[in-house]
Amino acid sequence: MKRSRRGVGQSLAALVLCALSSFAAYSGDYKTILIHGFQPSQLINPNGTNVVSDGESYWSSYWGNKADERIDWPSYERIEGKIASQWLWPKLKQFSQSNLCEPGCVLLTHSTGDLVARYLIDNQANWLENAGLQPLNIVATFDLAGAGGGSELADTAVSALTSGNVWSEIVEEVLKEWLGRTTVEAVGVLNDLKVNNARKLAPLPESRAPRLRFVANSDDYYGITGLFLKGNHDGVVSSHSACGASKAAKFGSCSSQIAMDGLLESQSDAVSGFMPYHYPLIMAEDYTHSNIRKGENHGKVTVAQNNINVAGRNIGYQTYDKTTGFWIFKEKYRYVQNSNSVSVSALINSVIP
Repeated sequence: MKRSRRGVGQSLAALVLCALSSFAAYSGDYKTILIHGFQPSQLINPNGTNVVSDGESYWSSYWGNKADERIDWPSYERIEGKIASQWLWPKLKQFSQSNLCEPGCVLLTHSTGDLVARYLIDNQANWLENAGLQPLNIVATFDLAGAGGGSELADTAVSALTSGNVWSEIVEEVLKEWLGRTTVEAVGVLNDLKVNNARKLAPLPESRAPRLRFVANSDDYYGITGLFLKGNHDGVVSSHSACGASKAAKFGSCSSQIAMDGLLESQSDAVSGFMPYHYPLIMAEDYTHSNIRKGENHGKVTVAQNNINVAGRNIGYQTYDKTTGFWIFKEKYRYVQNSNSVSVSALINSVIP
């Protein structure tokens, strides 16, 4: 039977993705649960928000049809308040009763979803056991542009929105670009995203599930938001948060040996210590906070660490080194194989066990 060009192309794409990982494919062994990030539009009109519909739209560019479940939550509420009681708990109960995570579950998060996941991981076993239910078997999280360490933008926004003081023109522009306007009906999860608040929320979960980090490093919102962020950043979250650093400081890389753009050179401003079980895997120089979760390619990416153990399996990527320049101008870079043509989301999907 003659195969169509489309069929051949799809087969080749599948082969490329299989070749990206450094372990044999174990596709679908674990269930994947999506946890989205902060959605500014929900602060503007809480009463007109459809949380479930917004959650579905959030992942529509790539992940929506590749996951088994989603946890949706409203940005106009607080994590320890109604997000936990009205949105996390019903889903946890549903997952436990249906034995969804009996073989194991992987949480895939973006942005503030990282912080929501940490709170969930810290509390889910206790909540479910107290209700006479089986705790979820969460084997790992894959965190894209993670905001678990907070964002300086949240500090700026909350201060401007709640102080009643007249803010500068640049703060006004930040609010317009990031939130969509300079006034909101609710501040909600922005309070949890303030750097100090975020780092105090469930800081040391007992779970040893590895938290794999995927870090973007390109300006978003025309570069204006970066004026308020520490060190390298993705336009919304600083590298201290995205890398999973144990302290909020000005960092240039998640690795002491590799720059964000893949340059193999000692990094004096690299993260020196990480939160427990946080492992930065990919650093994506030309990706932003918003597009790293989508399906488009934005250039080559590198690895900060590689070959992370997840439930006894080796999660990592094949890499290659490239030398540019000559003589004293010679430089060596390390890139993930085929990352010049495959998106970060596709790279992640190729290694989720």
